[in-house]
Amino acid sequence: MSDSGIIQGETGAQRMVGYVLDVGQPDRRARCRLVLDERHTNRHGVLHGGIAGMLLDSAAGATASLTVDDSGRQPFLTVSLNIDFVGPARHGGVTAAGRVVGGGRSLLFVSAELVHDDGTLIATASGIFKRVPAAAQSRPKDSP
Repeated sequence: MSDSGIIQGETGAQRMVGYVLDVGQPDRRARCRLVLDERHTNRHGVLHGGIAGMLLDSAAGATASLTVDDSGRQPFLTVSLNIDFVGPARHGGVTAAGRVVGGGRSLLFVSAELVHDDGTLIATASGIFKRVPAAAQSRPKDSP
């Protein structure tokens, strides 16, 4: 990540899909940005719902992370994510932005919106995100 708060190519999903995560905005709302091409569309030529969901989930989870530190890398797990698809996106760019709407120390309620560059609302989401305790982060991957 650079000083600007832009994270790109950090995860396999980011590299495969091509979105960029911005955790450097003063409002502490993470944003996922994707410029659409044919790799991102379904058989009807519009943004695939699974990719829209990934962008919403990533923006919401990183927004939860920003409640802990400025890096946007504090692990939070998605407990629940509900998505409403409102309109299609065919070409151009889309941006998902998260917003914390409630919660406490370990569980946060986060909403997110996915908006096309032309201002069209594509989808909304509401989710519950659980902070990963520090002890669980340091456990070896093969531990139960």
